[in-house]
Amino acid sequence: MIDMHTHILHGLDDGPMTLEDSVEMARMAVSNGISTVFATPHHRTSRYFTSPEEIEAGIKKLTDALAGERIPLEVRGGQEIRITRSLIDDWYDGGLLTLGGTRYVLIECPSHEIPDDLAEICHELSILGKVPVIAHPERNRAVAEDPDKLLELMEWGAVFQMTADSLLGTFGPRVETLAYDLCSRRLIHLVASDAHDRVRRPFRLGEAYSRIEERIDGDFAEYCRSNARLLAEDSPLQHGEPVASKPRGLFAIFR
Repeated sequence: MIDMHTHILHGLDDGPMTLEDSVEMARMAVSNGISTVFATPHHRTSRYFTSPEEIEAGIKKLTDALAGERIPLEVRGGQEIRITRSLIDDWYDGGLLTLGGTRYVLIECPSHEIPDDLAEICHELSILGKVPVIAHPERNRAVAEDPDKLLELMEWGAVFQMTADSLLGTFGPRVETLAYDLCSRRLIHLVASDAHDRVRRPFRLGEAYSRIEERIDGDFAEYCRSNARLLAEDSPLQHGEPVASKPRGLFAIFR
């Protein structure tokens, strides 16, 4: 499997603190059936600013350590980029990384809102030949109140990545309910672990795919697995036919 959103590099954000912790996370990833991870530390948050140079250096250290331990995990680069007004300027200034040098850019919204200028940023990225991948929309308050916001962003070129732990109930029943609703409506294109450590936020991607097979169907699980492979190859993703919500939406479950 390919895990396109992880915090496996040490000392850059709220992921592992030491190189040894990163190596043990890698060992866990392999035991979970993962062969490739994208290291995507937080960038442009109030706490974290991770430069491409720091990320590339971190990947080299980890890759060398994995080779020494004979752990068969490929580590590729990226960032989880917080939406800011300077995002496009940062791109032109060379401060941003796509996922493994592909066309795909991992973007994070504040947990309570979809910024008003997100559609415009998605459009500008698409003009640049990039595809914005919006991380964990199921954990966003504004999406919970109006899931059809994702349909609007899809029209501007965005795709959406679900967090494995959301499907497994880690963030509570409300997030879990919304997660399966978004999957059932084919508003999700990718699933990733968003792993931060070995205990609190571990690699549970394999378990999440199994749960999708049980609660939705095997075809959708394979659709998401295949899209992760396509992303890693820098190929266009598959797109299901999205379904608009009922007029009442899911707002009631968050009251």
